Formats: sequence, structure tokens, C-alpha cells
Amino acid sequence: MSFEDLKITRQFLNALEDAGFNTPTPIQVKGIPAVRSGQDVIGIAQTGTGKTAAYILPLAQIIKYAQGDAPRCLILVPTKELVIQVQRQTEELIKYTDLRTVALYGGIGPKAQETQISEGCDIIIATPGRFFDIYGSGVLVTKKIKYLVLDEADRMMDMGFMRQIRAIQEVIPQKRQNLLFSATFPERVEKLSEDFVLFPIKIEITPQATPVETVAQYVYESPNFLSKLDLLFHLLETEITEYDRVIIFVRTKNMADNIGKFLQRKATGEVRTIHSNKGQNSRINALDDFGAGEVRVLVSTDVAARGIDIPDVSHVINFSVPRDYHDYVHRIGRTGRVFKTGVALSFMDRAEVYHIAKIEALIEQKITRLKVPEELDVLKTPMEEFQEQAREVDAQKRRENPDYKGAFHKKKERPWMKTAKHKGKREGGRSRK
Repeated sequence: MSFEDLKITRQFLNALEDAGFNTPTPIQVKGIPAVRSGQDVIGIAQTGTGKTAAYILPLAQIIKYAQGDAPRCLILVPTKELVIQVQRQTEELIKYTDLRTVALYGGIGPKAQETQISEGCDIIIATPGRFFDIYGSGVLVTKKIKYLVLDEADRMMDMGFMRQIRAIQEVIPQKRQNLLFSATFPERVEKLSEDFVLFPIKIEITPQATPVETVAQYVYESPNFLSKLDLLFHLLETEITEYDRVIIFVRTKNMADNIGKFLQRKATGEVRTIHSNKGQNSRINALDDFGAGEVRVLVSTDVAARGIDIPDVSHVINFSVPRDYHDYVHRIGRTGRVFKTGVALSFMDRAEVYHIAKIEALIEQKITRLKVPEELDVLKTPMEEFQEQAREVDAQKRRENPDYKGAFHKKKERPWMKTAKHKGKREGGRSRK
């Protein structure tokens, strides 16, 4: 099927051709007619398969052209990065129309965004918090909004946006079309979605939490932080041409900073680090430079797992295995996007064996194990890290078996300990007398 078969009109076909999109993806084939029908839609498809275009194209065709000053379509997303990403994709698809978009997100002053709103717009892409801030200023008229999109709906509901989303529903017209799109849609989130959609068309291209087939997945068993660091440097140093654009995901902001500085010192190519403590401009510039190919390595916490749509990412490396197993799907979805191939590597210590097993159960496939290169020495795990891993392993076993006592349970009292305690009490008693 072609985009012409989906009844996409000429101005959008020209935009798609300019962007290099010749063939619609499965979510677009099923999603575009469903959105155009006017019914509420829940769309579930693997990350990197064109979900944004699946709702933007039909909505833009329905809205047609700029009209008045008040917005008619509201797209809510969970992060600033995703706001920027969705706006860029939208602008790319509507370039041959006069439709106007405004992006609303925090990290910058609201005045410029308020000015854009007052000058008129047709489509708003926003985080829930900033949308409500702008609404509270009085410049945003919501009575003409007829289309509400929750992009990355599962994360929106998981990140504590429920109250804000419900409040937004109260200030926009009740008569509207609701669209929910995401790569994962757990059962509990689906139950919550019942508050937002009415008799929806549910499009599930693949079972939720299924990684794209174009991503090859591997696991390296690496016992500790320093061994992982050695392995990371070895891969980046020896496979320079193959590892040409790499995203490294870690658990904490501090770890992201440390790994970024380490790689910068080792001169493995230009490196940038992004996390929630980085300024908005710093994060945007880092993503822009990475997308332009000026930066080889991007080190990130999960703040970027759903905010990067760069088609030529060669590798995703999970330096830390995510504890939210759906995040694994989103992380590795940064590579192998839109029919291209990619590689996802995970570095696993003994405390992360449990999490890899849970991820394999979620995605319903076994991840291939690779041996650490022989030329790398196995470094001894420092005592503090060893104990931290042991505590985490204990917690995992206790989660599976509540009766499990663990290596760190309270030791039984020995007879000599009781004797010493009694003796101390008797001596204490005499001294008080």
C-alpha cells in the first residue's frame, strides 16, 4: 500500500517525499483511516515505526488550513524533548500548508509562548504542566479544541500526569476525538484509559512491549562498574567505524556525568551528556548536534528514552539495565528506526541478571549472550559495590519468596551473647544500687 492509497492529499505527499518517506508503516496503514473516521483510537506499535505521522497526517487533513486564532488540536506528551521532537515532525509534514503549531514546555519563560498563542495557532504540542500554566495566564482559548492526542500515553499516566490530564479535560470541550498512542500499553494503564476514550478503535500492530525486529539484541555479563567502563571504552575504541552514532543509557544523573567525562578524556569522539539537571538549551543543542552527526556518543538517563527520533543511531548501549522493563523497549527503540537496522547491547552485573530475565519475559524472547573480549581483564568488584549488589539480590529473592531471609538477615544470638547480656544487666543493677 502507498500513501496515495491512504488518500493522503498532494501537499502532504510532497512533504513525505521531501522527508524520504515512500512507504507507509503498518501503524500508518491502519491508523490513518481510523483517525480519519472520527472515532476515538488507541494505537499500539513498536517505537520507531511512525506513530506520530499516523495521527498527524489525518488530523492535518481534517483541520485543512489556518483558521482564526484559537487552537483546534491539542497533543500532550510527557517530556520537553518529546514536545520539540513532535513539533519538528509536525512542521515537516505540514510544510506545504498554512497550519500553525506552537510548542509549550517548561525550562524557559512562558512569555514568548504566550505571545505565540495570542498570535494564533491551530495545533498545540505541550507537556501537561506548561499547558495549564499558559491556560492560567488567560491567553489560551480552548473552546475550539476538537482533537486531543495523548502521545506516549502509558508514560503520561505512569509519570503522575493523571490529575493534570483530568484537569485539562475539564477546560476543553467534552465533544471531541481522543487519540492515545504508545509503544507499550500495560493492562493497568489500559484500565485508566477508559476515562479518556469512548468505544475506541484499538489498533495493535504487534503485542505491546515487542521490540522491532530490525534491532539485534545482546547481553554482556560484566561484574561491576569498572569492568563495564573498560568494556565500553574497548568497544568504542576498537569499532570506531561500526559504532559511529551511539546512545548510552544509565540509571542516574551522576553516573551519566561521570561516564561522559571519562569518555571525553579518553577521546572516543565528541561526547555529550543529557539528564534532567541539564539546562533546556544544553539538552536541545546536544540532541541537535547528535542528530547532525557532530557528536558520536550521547550519554543519557531515561529522560531521553522517548525523546529522540534520529534515524541513523547505530547502537544503543544499556550501561545500566532499566528497572522499569518497558523502558528497555523504548531505549532500544532509539535504533533500528523506520526499516533501518540497529544493535542494542546491555551490560549486566549479578544484580541485573534478575532484571534481564524479567525483560526477556516481557518481550517474549531470549536475548543473546556475548562473551567479554579475552583481552579485557576481569576487575575485582570493590567491597561497597559487592555489598550493594548482594543487598539487591536479596531484595529480588525476597520479592519472589517473602519467606526468604537473605544474606543480611539478623543473626541468631549465640549462647555466649545471652550470657554477656545477662552479666551486663546484673552488673548494671549493682552499680545503680
